[in-house]
Amino acid sequence: MNRNKLSAGILVLAFLLLAAGAGALYSDFRERQDSEHLYESLAELAEKTQESTTAETVTEGKEKPYVSPIDFDELKKINPDVVGWIRIAGTSIDYPIVRTDNNDTYLDTDFEGKKNPSGTIFLDCDSEPDFSGRHNIIYGHHMKNGSMFKDIIKYKDESFYQTHQNIVIYTPQQEFHLQPVTVLYTDAGGIRRKTKFDSDDSFQSYVNEMTKNGQFYQEPQKPVDTLWSFVTCSYEFDDARTILYAVLAP
Repeated sequence: MNRNKLSAGILVLAFLLLAAGAGALYSDFRERQDSEHLYESLAELAEKTQESTTAETVTEGKEKPYVSPIDFDELKKINPDVVGWIRIAGTSIDYPIVRTDNNDTYLDTDFEGKKNPSGTIFLDCDSEPDFSGRHNIIYGHHMKNGSMFKDIIKYKDESFYQTHQNIVIYTPQQEFHLQPVTVLYTDAGGIRRKTKFDSDDSFQSYVNEMTKNGQFYQEPQKPVDTLWSFVTCSYEFDDARTILYAVLAP
């Protein structure tokens, strides 16, 4: 009798553990789905119809002020931390960029401020919020469903690298057109986050050091004023990172 009760208890416990595991998996699935729907709706909200996304010269010889194709006024109503928008043609990367005073908040917080494992694409807290600094470092998760910065991993394929050369960062004040320099995987060492430099020479040395040994290296056609790093998790070894380095397009 006791053995029967014990067996029944074990079965009940196993069922409860199975149900809890299934519930956790379902919850994770729903969170990821919610994240996909959120960023799809944000992309629709952010779009603005306009005749031109660049400044035009008028007859008086003056330039019209830049008008971003992204509706940052609407985005700021949802999250005032928004500083930009990243779009890479031919990929799933089409997201707002946020920045706050730390690099932890948006690892598991979505654009609406809700906890979500997909997090939000974010600018390093040591980079300038208007992207005016020497090194702009932008992070995004490597999600199995293909969202966030999963497509950065694809740059390690030469064909993909060569056919996805147009990276655009939109801000309320201007837009930056970038092209890749190289892609590599590395550890998460702090040197990859350096943003302050004593001189132009020290910065150029840093750029050379960070991009050496990368795949499909494309030498910049002019001295680099600003280095852009797009960082996501990688699995070549524990705590690895894949980084796509880019510079302003000529």
